[in-house]
Amino acid sequence: RLCPLKAALVSSIQGLPKLPVPPLQQTLDMYLNCMRHLVPEEQYRRTQTITDKFQAPGGLGELLQKKLLERKEVKANWVYDYWLEDMYLNNRLALPVNSSPAMVFPKQNFRAQSDALRYWILGLEHALPVDYARGQLAGTPLCMEQYYRLFTSYRLPGPKTDTLVAQKSSVMPEPEHIIVACKNQFFVLDVVINFRRLNERDLYTQLQKIRKMAESEEERLPPIGLLTSDGRTEWAEARSILVKDSTNRDSLDMIERCLCLVCLDEPCGLEMSDTNRAMMMLHGGGKNKNGANRWYDKPMQFVVGADGCCGVVCEHSPFEGIVLVQCTEYLLKIGSPSKLVRAASVSELPAPRRLRWKCSPEIQACLTTSADKLQRLVENLDMNVYKFCGYGKEFIKKQKMSPDAYIQVALQFAFYKCHGRPVATYESASIRRFQHGRVDNIRSSTAEALAFVKAMTDKKSSLTDAEKMEKLWDAIKAQTNYTILAITGMAIDNHLLGLREIAKELNLEKPEIFTDETYIISNQFILSTSQVPTTVEMFCCYGPVVPNGYGACYNPQSGHIIFCVSSFRDSPETSSDMFVKALVECLGEMQDLCQICNTQAKPCNSTERTEDASKAVKNGRKT
Repeated sequence: RLCPLKAALVSSIQGLPKLPVPPLQQTLDMYLNCMRHLVPEEQYRRTQTITDKFQAPGGLGELLQKKLLERKEVKANWVYDYWLEDMYLNNRLALPVNSSPAMVFPKQNFRAQSDALRYWILGLEHALPVDYARGQLAGTPLCMEQYYRLFTSYRLPGPKTDTLVAQKSSVMPEPEHIIVACKNQFFVLDVVINFRRLNERDLYTQLQKIRKMAESEEERLPPIGLLTSDGRTEWAEARSILVKDSTNRDSLDMIERCLCLVCLDEPCGLEMSDTNRAMMMLHGGGKNKNGANRWYDKPMQFVVGADGCCGVVCEHSPFEGIVLVQCTEYLLKIGSPSKLVRAASVSELPAPRRLRWKCSPEIQACLTTSADKLQRLVENLDMNVYKFCGYGKEFIKKQKMSPDAYIQVALQFAFYKCHGRPVATYESASIRRFQHGRVDNIRSSTAEALAFVKAMTDKKSSLTDAEKMEKLWDAIKAQTNYTILAITGMAIDNHLLGLREIAKELNLEKPEIFTDETYIISNQFILSTSQVPTTVEMFCCYGPVVPNGYGACYNPQSGHIIFCVSSFRDSPETSSDMFVKALVECLGEMQDLCQICNTQAKPCNSTERTEDASKAVKNGRKT
C-alpha cells in the first residue's frame, strides 16, 4: 500500500535542486570576514596565513574541494550525513535542555490524542500540502521529507555516536501503537485493532483505563524513563545492561517502534507562568515531578498536564523547529475533538498493556545517578520567557526592515550591553529549498552589527542620530544579505564542515585551519538563536548550547514579540534576567532611533511610521 506513496515522496524530493557546494575562496574569504572582529588582531593574522596556505593552488584545500564536488554528484545532499552526526548524533550531552526543544501550548485542558493520530495518518499517506518559503525569497517549494520522520524515527543511544533509526522497511508492518506515560509507568495503547483505527471514544476509554492502572501501587515499576535523560554514553551503557533480559528487550522494542508518546503528567505544583510552563516542558521538573514521565529518545512526546500545562517535547535530530510548528499548529487549529462521553466504549477493547522491566542492582544504581544528574540540570537552568509588548513585526516592517534581521541586531545589542564584547552567534537558516535540506548557520555577529552597537553604547560618541541610524541600516543589510546566502546554500558553516569531514574520510591529518584557535572560537556559539514564528498562541524554547552561553528563541507577532531566553545558573558570566532586561532596553532604544530618524532612514511613508511608533509608545513598552 505504501510503495506508490513512498515513490511519490521520492519524486517530490528529486524535483528540488541539489544543495550546491560554494566556491572555496568565497567561503574562506567570508570566514575571515566573519571572524576578524571576534579575535585579537595577532590571532587573526595567524589565521589569515593558515587560510592562505590552505587555499593555495595545488594545496590541500583544492583537493578537499574536488572531493566534495565529487560527493555532491553521488549524494542527494552532500552535507546531510556530516551535519546530522556533527550537530546531534556525536553529541554526548543529555537530551533534555541541551538538545531537545519544546513547544509550549496555551494553558488548557488539552485532549489531542486522537488529533495526533489523525496528523500521523496524513503524514503516512503523504497528504500534507507542500510547504513554500516565507520571508526572504518567498514562494520557493520546500523539501517535505522531515514531516515523514515525525512519527517513524527513533534516536538510539550508542557508546560513541547515536543512530537515527527510521521505520522504512517494506516487510515489517507499520507501527500501530502509541506509548502512554503515566506516573512514570509506560503503557502500550494500540490505535489500530482488528484493522480498525480507534475512534475518539475508544481512545478516551483506553486512556481512562491507563490512568486507573497507573494508580496501582502493587504494580508500580522503577522509573526507567529517567535513563533516557542521562548523557548519551551513560544511557547507551545502561541500555546494554537492560537488553540482556528478554522482558526488557520486548519493552524497549515497543517504545522504539511506537508512533509517539503521550505523557499524562501530574500537576507540577507551580504557578503556571510562561516561564514555569517552558521549564516543565523542557525537563518535567526533575525526579520529584514529571522528569521520569518521559522517553527522550522518541521524536514526538505530547505532554498533557493535569494542571493544564501542555505542549510537545521533540528529539531534534529528525526534523527542524518549523516542522514541529506546522504539526502542532495543525493540532491546535482543528480544535478540540467532538465531546467525549464519559462512558464505556461501544466495542469491547483489550486492555492497554503495562510495559514490564527487570531491574538488576546495576540498573537501580544507574537510575539513582540519572535522577541526580537530571535534578542538577533542572536546578541549573535559568529561563526567562518574556512577552515584549512595546511593538511587534508590523512596526518593524513599516521601517522597511526585515523583522528577523532587526531582532537579530537587537540581540547583538543586548549581548554587548551585558558583556561588552561580540561573540560567535548561531541563527538557524532553513535550506529546505534543496533535496534533504536541513539548516545552515546565519552568522549574525557581523562587523556592521558591532559598529552599530558600539555607536549606541559609547557615551563619548559624537555620532549624530542620523549617523547611528545609518549604522543600523548597515547592520540590517549585512544580516539580510547573509540570510540570503545561507538559505541559498552559500553560507560557510556546512561547507567548512564538509571539508573537515572529507579530510577525515581520506585519513589525512586534520588540516591546520580546523585546529586553529579561531576555528574553535568560531564554533563556540555563546549566543544560539532561532526565529520560530507561529500563527497560534504558543512558543518554542530550548537551552544554551555551551555552559557560558544563552539560548534565545523568539516569536515575532504583529504587535508583540515573545522571547525565550535561557542560560545556566552555574555560569558566573550569564543571567537570563539580565539579558532580557538589556534586550527590552535595546528594543526601546532602536524604536526611539527609528522614530527620530524616520525621515532620514530610507525613502518610505514617514508619517505612517511616526504614527505607528507613537501608538506603540502609547500602548506601553515594558521596561
